[in-house]
Amino acid sequence: MGSGKTAIGRALATRLGCGFVDSDAAIEEAAKCTIAEIFARDGEPFFRARESEVLGRLLEAGPRVISTGGGAYLAPANRDMISRLGAALWLDADLDLLWERVRHKSTRPLLRTADPRGTLSRLLTERRPVYAQAELRLIAQPGDSIDRTTSRVIETLATRPDIMETQQ
Repeated sequence: MGSGKTAIGRALATRLGCGFVDSDAAIEEAAKCTIAEIFARDGEPFFRARESEVLGRLLEAGPRVISTGGGAYLAPANRDMISRLGAALWLDADLDLLWERVRHKSTRPLLRTADPRGTLSRLLTERRPVYAQAELRLIAQPGDSIDRTTSRVIETLATRPDIMETQQ
């Protein structure tokens, strides 16, 4: 949450000339309500089940850039689907950068706590070992523009000719 998945995903898709989809937006469209409303009404386990269904549908639809919610990669079945049908790229950002990006946003249901920064820190600590299982990793640099980060993502993807063709 706050690593830049959606902004970088959109820019990457534009640069690569392919489609882009944000899995959270796809879930909201299918449910006709927001992620926060789903969490409040049905709880996180219900949301995670729908998230897996939508992710599977998006991955099966063919090559594109997919931005997932921060919790999607935590489920082993989701990691397996992503690895089988694509590749995971972890935008690795430190706590200070993440907090700077999310602290004024009210659309983060997991941060609706008495201590949102502490909650973000806990989530990062818990999730980091799972995120580290991603096939690809890019360390987010404070101050890097979306364009610069996207260029760095393309350089990272170019190390995997099975997922991205490079011109010689």
